[in-house]
Amino acid sequence: MPFDVDVPDINPDFSAPFFQGLQVIASYVLAGAMIVVFIMLVVAGAALSFRGLASDRVRTWAGENILWIFIAAAVLGAANGLFAWFVNFDFGF
Repeated sequence: MPFDVDVPDINPDFSAPFFQGLQVIASYVLAGAMIVVFIMLVVAGAALSFRGLASDRVRTWAGENILWIFIAAAVLGAANGLFAWFVNFDFGF
């Protein structure tokens, strides 16, 4: 018949190129936040441990916020672990 049309098999492609970029950005953000929180934890711990190392204002800040820094480190550590488990860290190398 003249109306027969040869239609090739259609296979959908579910890979979206921007997901790779979003994973790289999320990896950078999570790793950067974890580094910042770790530095804050080291500074607060050092300020509380060594009296002559920091001023009274820094020691007061460290004493008031060290619990929140620990909580932030735990939450970010859990988020990093879940992200690494589900997605795997991808820094684009």
